[in-house]
Amino acid sequence: LTSLALCWTIERADGAGLALTSHDQAVVRDGVVHVPSPGIVPASVSRGLGLDPPSGEVAGSLSSEALAEQDLALGRWDGARVRLAALDWATPEPTADLIAGEIGAVSTKGESFSADLSGAAAALDEAVCPSTSPHCRAQFGDKQCRIDLGGRSASAFVASCENGEITLDRAFDERFLLGRLRYMSGENCGITTVIIAVDGATVRVRDIPRGTVESGCRVELREGCDKRFETCVERFDNAVNFRGEPHLPGADLLTRYPGAQG
Repeated sequence: LTSLALCWTIERADGAGLALTSHDQAVVRDGVVHVPSPGIVPASVSRGLGLDPPSGEVAGSLSSEALAEQDLALGRWDGARVRLAALDWATPEPTADLIAGEIGAVSTKGESFSADLSGAAAALDEAVCPSTSPHCRAQFGDKQCRIDLGGRSASAFVASCENGEITLDRAFDERFLLGRLRYMSGENCGITTVIIAVDGATVRVRDIPRGTVESGCRVELREGCDKRFETCVERFDNAVNFRGEPHLPGADLLTRYPGAQG
């Protein structure tokens, strides 16, 4: 136990990441150099032999070289992929993986933080078969949708921002409704949100920006889709990849009998 070290590999959704170890010297694992960070330790890690997904919690101190308080507050580490392993730094023995999954809820208090870890087996809690729905269940542009997103994005600069309403230096049409807005500069750089309303040069986003959105901040807008079958056919000519059941009778079919009202 005296030569046992913990190694963390944390990768954010935007590709940035960290490799940390509880050892007082750098540790190389699978070609990745884990830098010393004794302030970050697992608060609890539970594993079992059954189908219950492993879970855990990590706690530590905030530092500009590892996890910055602003990045945690802005949600940049939400959903980041985590891998925790134990190894004997004194011998070349194989490492023992303790948990792999995603970061869940993150909370900060003063100069410390804590984060919940959800193991990869947590996906077993999801439904095996998708529920039927008249709307498409695919994500716009993913491998099920297969729509080419090339040429469906546009850049703009922020003129003003107030309570989730962002006024840009150019107008956009309804094609960008339910699309994605990504901040390309400023305090929110790299964070994405959903566009829920478009009115010319003014768009409303689903998530209120956690950081200040200053005038001149550059953003990128990508087209969206309302997931209706009519939109898939008329706008994208992509009915063959529609992941929904638009013609499946609903519960209102039970009320359709002679003499029924409505």
